[in-house]
Amino acid sequence: MPDTAVATTLPNYPIDLRLVVTDLDGTLLDGEGRIPDRLWSVLPRLQERGILLAPASGRQYATLRRLFARNAEGMAFIAENGTLVVLDGTELSCTPLEPEFAFELVRLVRELVGEGHDLGLIWCGREAAYVERTDPAFVAEVAKYYSALVPVEDLLQVDEAAIKCAVFDFGQAEDGAARLLAERCAPHQVVTSSEHWVDVMSADANKGSALGSLQRELGITPEQTVVFGDYLNDLEMLAEAPHSFAMANAHPDVIEVARFVAPANDEHGVVQVLERLLEASEPAA
Repeated sequence: MPDTAVATTLPNYPIDLRLVVTDLDGTLLDGEGRIPDRLWSVLPRLQERGILLAPASGRQYATLRRLFARNAEGMAFIAENGTLVVLDGTELSCTPLEPEFAFELVRLVRELVGEGHDLGLIWCGREAAYVERTDPAFVAEVAKYYSALVPVEDLLQVDEAAIKCAVFDFGQAEDGAARLLAERCAPHQVVTSSEHWVDVMSADANKGSALGSLQRELGITPEQTVVFGDYLNDLEMLAEAPHSFAMANAHPDVIEVARFVAPANDEHGVVQVLERLLEASEPAA
């Protein structure tokens, strides 16, 4: 695939780059949900320079580990939209929902389904995700993001604490599930993470706060961090680094907030930018 020009100027000053944080769907991954092959040649170059790659996604930790199995050792993962942060297999932070609120949310989604809304809820634990809706169309969508998936008869009987709850809306999430849930879930966060997905999380959890905890743990500053995102659940994360990139295919609100714009995910924009940043900082011969 031929490269296209980066949509706006790259930083015109040296960056002491130590941390790269990238969203996955719509950002690093292509339209088929695949990691660009070129990333696997960029990763060793990052590692040689002491630069850590940290995927940040609404996906569960088990799914992220599987996606990056070729290079997962030593990596950091911001999972479940920031409610779980893991560094080299060790949990750094976790922000669960209050149990009673999670139960009320299950009841609320059941009520909305009874009113005719085509929704399905995923109870997201540290170890697995649980669903009581099991029709093939719903399970096919959930399985894309939750590889450790457990069907149950009643979500109210799940023993594992929910670190977030995700809702899939077969319609338009921003005008559907997000609006319906926001009216009744305050002060908890209701975040639209893609066209069909909404995450309900603790008011204290987001990708930005997760990135902050990772930076503090590693002793890395915002100025040493590059961040890539495409959707509304990336806004707080983009605010944590002055070197923030929205993808060319990003939501308009994300493009407005980010300082730079990278080529679209289908053009492997994250890899293109990383290659150029590495080339710009090569020692002079």
